[in-house]
Amino acid sequence: MKARANIVENAMTTAYGSGLQACWRELLAGHSAVAEETRFAERDFISRLAASAPRQTLDCRQNSRLKSILAPVLDRLRPRIPTDAAVLLATTVGEIDLLETEVLRDTADRTAGDPMRLLTWVRERVGLHGSAGLVSAACASSSLALARAAAMVESGQVEAVLAVGCDTVSEFTFAGFSALQALSPNHARPFDRERDGLNLGEAAVATLVVSPQRARRESRQILGSILGYGIAGDANHMTGPARDGEGLRRATLAALHMAEASPEQIDLICAHGTGTLYNDAMELQAFRRIFGSDSPPLFSVKGGTGHTLGAAGLLEALVTAQALREKAIPPTVGLQETMPEAAGLVRLKADELPRAECAISTNSGFGGINCALVLG
Repeated sequence: MKARANIVENAMTTAYGSGLQACWRELLAGHSAVAEETRFAERDFISRLAASAPRQTLDCRQNSRLKSILAPVLDRLRPRIPTDAAVLLATTVGEIDLLETEVLRDTADRTAGDPMRLLTWVRERVGLHGSAGLVSAACASSSLALARAAAMVESGQVEAVLAVGCDTVSEFTFAGFSALQALSPNHARPFDRERDGLNLGEAAVATLVVSPQRARRESRQILGSILGYGIAGDANHMTGPARDGEGLRRATLAALHMAEASPEQIDLICAHGTGTLYNDAMELQAFRRIFGSDSPPLFSVKGGTGHTLGAAGLLEALVTAQALREKAIPPTVGLQETMPEAAGLVRLKADELPRAECAISTNSGFGGINCALVLG
C-alpha cells in the first residue's frame, strides 16, 4: 500500500474545545460533550440536547456563528499553509443562521447564507488565491472533500490542498432533524440495543493535504496517509439508508481496491455511527458482508461530539489517524448495551490495538451518499 496523499497539518474546534488532542483525550476517557441546548428553548423540538462549541470561543456580533467558530481554526493553521494550496470547503448548511434571520425579517437578501460566499471568505482569511471548490454532499461532505483532495494531489493538479469542514447547530437543522424524528431526547447511544436517535453537534476542522514528495521536501510531520477512497450511492430513499448496506459496502470495497488492501489488513473502523435505528444496523450489515466474522473493532465518535454534519468526515478521519498513531481505540461514547449485531466489535472502554497500521473511516448521508476512506 502506498500513500496517495499525506495529512500534515490540522486545527479544529469541537464541543470539547480547541484542537485534536482535546477531542482525542475526551473521547478516550469516554466523556460526552452533549448537553442541554437553550438557544431554541421556546421551540417544540423532540430534543433539547446538542454538542455546541464552548461559549467563550464565540463572537457572533459581526459574523455568523459558523464564522466565529471557523475563524480561529483558520488563523491557527494559516502560518503553516503554503501559498499555492488549493481550497476545498465542505459544509451542509453553511451560514444558515444568516439566512434564518433574513427570512424571519422578510428581507430581500435570500442569498445571505450562500456557501459560495463562505468559500470566498475562507480563501481570503488564509490568503490563498488558487483553485477553490465547494463540496456539499450531506453528512459525507468532508469525507468526499478529503477524497477529492487526495485525487487532486495524486493527479499532479496541485501539490497541496487545504480541506475545511464545518457546520453549526442551528434552529434550521434542529427543526429538520426533529421533523424527521431523528433526534434523540436522550444522549445518543450508537450501536446500542436501545438507540433512539442522534444528537446534533458543531465543529470546524481544517487540514492540509500534500503529496508525499512535498511532505518529504518540506520535512513535514506526517499525521496520516490517505491510501484509498470509495464513493457510492444506494438510491434508496431521500433520507433513509438502504437496509442491506449495499451502497456503503460498494464504497468500502472500492476504497480497499484503490488502497490495494485486503479486508484482513484493516485493523480498525471509525464508523458513521449516528445512533439512529436504521443507520447503525445498515453499517453493521455492510461490514459483516465485507469482513465476515473477522471484522476489525469499530467505534463511533458521535455519542461524544454529536453529529457534526459537514464537518464529520474530516473530524473522524483525524481521530482515526490519531488512533493509529496511539495504537488505541476509544470507546463508543454513550454505548450501554451493545446491539447483538455489534457484539465483539464495539468497546465500552478504551482499549489497545495490537496492530495499528491501516484503518477505514466511513460516512453516509441523506440522498444515499456513502464514502469510505482507507487511512494509514
